[in-house]
Amino acid sequence: MKKHISFLFFFIINITVAQNIYFDSITKVSKRTYTYKKYETEKLKLDFYKPKKIKRNFPLIIFVHGGGFAGGKRNDKHIIDFANYLTKRGYAVASVSYRLTMKGIGFGCKTNAKDKINAFDSASEDISYAIKYILRNKRRFKINPNKIILMGSSAGAEAILNLAYVYDNKVLPQSFKFSGIVSMAGALTTTEKITRETGIPTQLFHGTKDKLVPYNIAPHHYCNKNDVGYLTLYGSKTIAEKLKKLGKSFYLYSVKNGDHSWNGRPLNECKKEILDFLYNDVIKNKNRQTLKEI
Repeated sequence: MKKHISFLFFFIINITVAQNIYFDSITKVSKRTYTYKKYETEKLKLDFYKPKKIKRNFPLIIFVHGGGFAGGKRNDKHIIDFANYLTKRGYAVASVSYRLTMKGIGFGCKTNAKDKINAFDSASEDISYAIKYILRNKRRFKINPNKIILMGSSAGAEAILNLAYVYDNKVLPQSFKFSGIVSMAGALTTTEKITRETGIPTQLFHGTKDKLVPYNIAPHHYCNKNDVGYLTLYGSKTIAEKLKKLGKSFYLYSVKNGDHSWNGRPLNECKKEILDFLYNDVIKNKNRQTLKEI
């Protein structure tokens, strides 16, 4: 009888844990750092956060930090905290470094627009190499290759949106497709390549008064037409409108009068919304179109 009661208790506990995976903290985290790409003067690394109690086949989030392609680190405290938060809930997280091609140059109106686009592309290329490294070492990382999600802040958001929707990828297999995107204050150089075939579940956080990366359609940093850095960008609102028109899943979180600080604030203030999107739109493939304004 005692054995029967113990088994029943163990069964109930396991059912509870299974029901709460992807929402509740259910496991401890292990972390290791890997070099995924070597250039002549630089080694690019990623921090891999792995849930300890789950043996294999976990969804993978690729996190890309911000910093205007001139700064920022993959292991800033707020990123470490958020990576641990997600991994405790059953996700694997790879926080990646990439070439900071604008370091010492800046990313404002005096920086040539072509150089800005090259910065988007070089970051997208590096992220692709990080993913290729993980896929090539599948026995080590044990992720679900069909559930790879891009997540980025500011410049990182621009890089992942560019990677998913614009960049001509020569690194990953032609058949490869991301399962979702979480963009925090990001934008695209064009929405023409978002189609019924390429559209994927996309969550977008953005302040409506962001003066660096436009919420709707406007020049990057609101440069003047005669500035060498003049580059039209299509922000979160425009991306959501395109996905809506195509009948694709999206989650637009608009902050009325919000500024560019919303490139990082969702990591602390919108955890429930992110978990909701990841589970329902990405894991369960529910085709939802969500609009939320605060």
